Amino acid sequence: MRTRLVLLSARLLDPGTGAFLPETALAVSDDGRIAALGDDRDIRALAGPATTVVDLKGAVVTPGLVDGHLHPVSGAELTHGLDLSYCADLDDVREALDREVRTLGRGDWLFAWGLDPNVFGGLPVGIAPFDTVLDGVPAFLLLFDAHSALASRRALELAGVDGPRTFDQASAEVVCDADGRPTGLLQEDAACELVERVAPRPTPEESRERLAAALRSMAAAGLTGGHAMDANGESLALYGELDAAGELALRLRVAPWCQPGTDAEGVRALIARQGTGGALWQVVGVKLFMDGTIDNGTAWLERPDCHGESTHAFWPDPAAYTHIIGELHRAGVPTATHAIGDAAVRHVLDSVEKARASGGDEVRHRVEHIETVPDDTLRRFADLGVLASMQPTHCCDFTRADHTDNWSRRLGEERAGRAWRCRDLADSGATVVLGSDWPIAPFPPLGVMAGARHRRPSRDLGRAPHGPEQALTALEALRGMTTAPAYAAGEEHEAGRIAPGFRADLAVFADDPLTTASTDLPDLPVLLTVLNGRITHRATGV
Repeated sequence: MRTRLVLLSARLLDPGTGAFLPETALAVSDDGRIAALGDDRDIRALAGPATTVVDLKGAVVTPGLVDGHLHPVSGAELTHGLDLSYCADLDDVREALDREVRTLGRGDWLFAWGLDPNVFGGLPVGIAPFDTVLDGVPAFLLLFDAHSALASRRALELAGVDGPRTFDQASAEVVCDADGRPTGLLQEDAACELVERVAPRPTPEESRERLAAALRSMAAAGLTGGHAMDANGESLALYGELDAAGELALRLRVAPWCQPGTDAEGVRALIARQGTGGALWQVVGVKLFMDGTIDNGTAWLERPDCHGESTHAFWPDPAAYTHIIGELHRAGVPTATHAIGDAAVRHVLDSVEKARASGGDEVRHRVEHIETVPDDTLRRFADLGVLASMQPTHCCDFTRADHTDNWSRRLGEERAGRAWRCRDLADSGATVVLGSDWPIAPFPPLGVMAGARHRRPSRDLGRAPHGPEQALTALEALRGMTTAPAYAAGEEHEAGRIAPGFRADLAVFADDPLTTASTDLPDLPVLLTVLNGRITHRATGV
């Protein structure tokens, strides 16, 4: 078999041990797998006329980094609008909206994303503070958690939303004032869709290019793969188009959603879809939701938050969720369940335990987010073989060490003190998978790994860390984006390591990410990214 790629003068880092391999070079065959490791002379001899040969001059090679939780298609669409994530208060938001409004034509919609509810301080979250600047403008402002949004008065009018609605999603709501008038706050997808369905949509060509551009940016950050937690709209078709054209810059594992109300036929359809895909993407698993978010009062907590909210499951009948988990488990389908509050996490674990009682221990189920859990929940992850999929940058950037943020105030000191227990889960034996949840938080994986280590706000690293005792080590953080996602995908025999026969999905850094200080890690240059033996990113001068 011909040699596709040769990398020379490299330091090959093994995330299993944290040490460098004795070899200094590797060769990749035409099937996209590592064919051989050795010294420079022996590996160079394997190169043919068509082989790409790169002298790395001592740079550090790791297995390609994999984001354990992201939303490529929706992220590419949502982040195309106005970025409000930098806004610290209402004045910042008003100024940003005013500048954007001035660029719009008559009747144009304004789309924005990343709005932090902390900008409202003690005021209710609603559209009222922006009524003047958005007068007559149809606007849809997505809050940072992507589970809620603010719609302007004009947008609500166009959507015919003039009062409360009832939804199948138990936590979905058109929030209204005491007189029954919408405040502009829409909770969860079902409510947001009331406005989204009357807003203009991008053309297929625009969607395709936005996705391709986003994936290229991810590759430039060192990502070679991602666990895509949705298959909504035309996402599968877009993956197929890019894959067929050789433009899919990440290897994607896609989990379609299973929503409340899914009947037996719907479950059978999800099972039948498993394994479909292309060369670099495949449908594997199912994504479910057990609750919403703490910030908007739609999580499922064992005790209400300070507003008396977050008391209900996403499924009106949680037993229906348990039944579906059992059906998917018996079919050998792994599941990934969004569960943020303690009651939600407990119910997922109870459901998996019940499903496992019927056999099938090899099915690897996951819980996504796990923002606050009590001590008695920790050990159950390892006991049940459930993976803990976590996004440490959410803790870094959306909460504060002094608990003055919206998330912490809602929970109170005891539960806010149990924020993102990465350390405790790892120590209890759980496999901790790291990710960004992009577009909720930035996707660069070095930033995710850094946040897992320092737990400080990325925009102000001088501020105190939130729960420093929950920090991961540098090696644990690297494993969270290499060996852990490989294990979660059942691919530990072919991914997550640098070894002959393994996929040639690789990331190359200017220095060792394990010895680079956590606060410097996000700026560590990514010199080369390789997917399936083909270069997807190459820095100038390499």
